[in-house]
Amino acid sequence: MPTDVTTTATAMDPVEAPQADPAIMRGVIPYLGMNGRAGEAIDFYARAFGAREVGRIPMQDDPSRLLHSHIEINGGSLMMTDYTMAATGAAGPTDTLTLQLVVEDGSWWSRALAAGCTIEMPFEVAFWGDRYGRLRDPFGFQWAMTAPAEKS
Repeated sequence: MPTDVTTTATAMDPVEAPQADPAIMRGVIPYLGMNGRAGEAIDFYARAFGAREVGRIPMQDDPSRLLHSHIEINGGSLMMTDYTMAATGAAGPTDTLTLQLVVEDGSWWSRALAAGCTIEMPFEVAFWGDRYGRLRDPFGFQWAMTAPAEKS
């Protein structure tokens, strides 16, 4: 199956599940519980961070919700589900989770703001010499960005 085509599988037929490019299936892959907003998050992350959808698997009992979804952002993977642990009292997004993007320039920051992220910490030159800032997306997750400082 081509890796540049978004596919949708069903939970009943996992053999047809989308196969991701091994180049983006490396390291630690964050897997976010989106409390019913995974599809909305896919669209938002495409606008804010240039995400490319790899695939999605709807829930068998409610195809409008996603059992599993996978996107690629800046060469790395992010996975999400609409399944929640709400019945167990599990917490949602917190300030203890930050998704870090290492980017080439400030255009990433500008795109995320235009899409609807809010500033938690301005994108400025940090004490270590790179530009760094933090944003919050509409789903409550914090994103940090680091880019080389502009040459003067």
